[in-house]
Amino acid sequence: MAESMRGLKRTHRCTEVSAANVGEVVTVMGWVQKSRNKGGIIFVDLRDRSGLIQVIFEQGEDLSRAVDAENFAKAESLRSEFVVAVVGKVEKREGNANANMKTGDIEVRATSLRILSESETPPFPIESDSKTKEELRLKYRYLDLRRPDLQEKIMMRSRVTAKIREFMTNEGFLEIETPILNKSTPEGARDYLVPSRVHPGNFYALPQSPQLFKQLLMCSGYDRYFQIAKCFRDEDLRADRQPEFTQVDMELSFVDVDDVIEVNERLLKTVFKDTIGIDVQLPIQRMTWQEAMDRFGSDKPDTRFGMELVNVSDTVAGCGFGVFTGALENGGSVRGINAKGQGEMPRKKIDALVEFAKGFGAKGLAYIAIQSDGTVKSSFAKFMTEEEMSALIKKMDGENGDLLLFAADKNKVVWDVLGNIRLEIAKQLDMIDKNQYNFLWVTEFPLLEWSEDENRFVAMHHPFTMPMEEDIEFLDTDPGRVRAKAYDIVLNGTELGGGSVRIFQNDVQEKMFEIIGLSKETAHERFGFLLNAFKYGVPPHAGLAFGLDRMVMLMAQADSIREVIAFPKVKDASCLMTECPNFVDDIQLEELGIAVVKKEDNE
Repeated sequence: MAESMRGLKRTHRCTEVSAANVGEVVTVMGWVQKSRNKGGIIFVDLRDRSGLIQVIFEQGEDLSRAVDAENFAKAESLRSEFVVAVVGKVEKREGNANANMKTGDIEVRATSLRILSESETPPFPIESDSKTKEELRLKYRYLDLRRPDLQEKIMMRSRVTAKIREFMTNEGFLEIETPILNKSTPEGARDYLVPSRVHPGNFYALPQSPQLFKQLLMCSGYDRYFQIAKCFRDEDLRADRQPEFTQVDMELSFVDVDDVIEVNERLLKTVFKDTIGIDVQLPIQRMTWQEAMDRFGSDKPDTRFGMELVNVSDTVAGCGFGVFTGALENGGSVRGINAKGQGEMPRKKIDALVEFAKGFGAKGLAYIAIQSDGTVKSSFAKFMTEEEMSALIKKMDGENGDLLLFAADKNKVVWDVLGNIRLEIAKQLDMIDKNQYNFLWVTEFPLLEWSEDENRFVAMHHPFTMPMEEDIEFLDTDPGRVRAKAYDIVLNGTELGGGSVRIFQNDVQEKMFEIIGLSKETAHERFGFLLNAFKYGVPPHAGLAFGLDRMVMLMAQADSIREVIAFPKVKDASCLMTECPNFVDDIQLEELGIAVVKKEDNE
């Protein structure tokens, strides 16, 4: 029978009790982690979000150490996850201290017990490093969130958010909320749409980011804005992506690239030092997009290990291997990586890497395996002369015992294939130091990229990104070579955030819309409120947004952002706990003027 808290007040969280409280009477409340009845004495590990403390219920005639029969009987009924309130005296543990517990040198000798709530047997143990399948844990997320290791991640997130707010406020940023119900501006990922009851047939869109509103705030003179913003994107999920996510959003006026980078470097240094004790060395290394792609095959390179890409196009030009020469004739390149010491890798594993490469667009993967005795095994040696093979091995810095892997295709495919092969080999060989935090700024992204599907240029970031001044002259003649004043911050191969200097001149903005195929009419239909605001004096401005979920995931060394979000979705964007998305009542649809048509009927 559940009891009331009436007349009781918690004095301490479990691990707030320490040796300094010995001799004091305390009131602690929480969940029963486990209970051990030793006959005449019951040991209970009591848990709250701070951790564990041991409580003792003892029978006996010594009333200074024992509880009465009623309270002892209640203690005998305790099971895992019962919620209890305990009043008792803090004592030193005599000869049986537990070094693995923060409160391992003390215990609470109970004088009274109230069972505030009983619990059924949980569907899985509430313990750190749970081996229970994630699907079951997510179905009972409210129980999963009781696990100490998961609670620590969620509490870390709170500390990170608080530190960001403190830093930004001290730097003169104003925290301003922007709308959640917006106009749909379909450039980028798919919008989540919200039907309007008052305006039948019309829809709001949930924000993919506060981009347009924060630029309007710069037009309004607010100078420095930030927001811990909820954002929504209807796109496929992966380990570091969710349909709804949180970003640390900011915009600054009268600044250029270096100003935004400088304040964000200090923000990162403060947050990492004050929350997890990591000292971020400033200034953070910078690398252009072109260099990142050429060296690592990725615009978010993991620099904790080597195995960099080598361009061997000049070395193999004119060789007898048609795969290489064909790629070069089609305007592509031939590049390789050297997996040092892996020359004896079994053929089965090499074949698995070939199949892995095909998943990223490769038609195949060429290799040279240099045995420890210098013998060369290769998938294409018969097409090359001895001199050509020697030159290629030398270009790749190949030595006895090395495995050389090559991709030949268009640059985009080659970068993607070798960039991912590099990561895969590093994971297989455990080459990555998980305790290392390597930050990197990637700068000078291409302003535009060619879309084969749409047969036009599209903005690599968004259509409000400023071209580099020295490249503006190429907007008409060679748009593909124009670089953007854009910058991403990368940590250990994960994009933490990105931003850019924004276009604030009308002629440049109109030219940008023209290049990506947006007519003046369409541009004004989608972004008219922003373009109109730009007629009334707009300052130069720039901004950046961090993915808060990703940042905390990396700080906590978690495998997925689901571990740092209280109630996450799974791969199909559903919630196993609440079973959403789900059907709604017909009357709701009728009010909105919406009819749901089954796909089969439609077809």
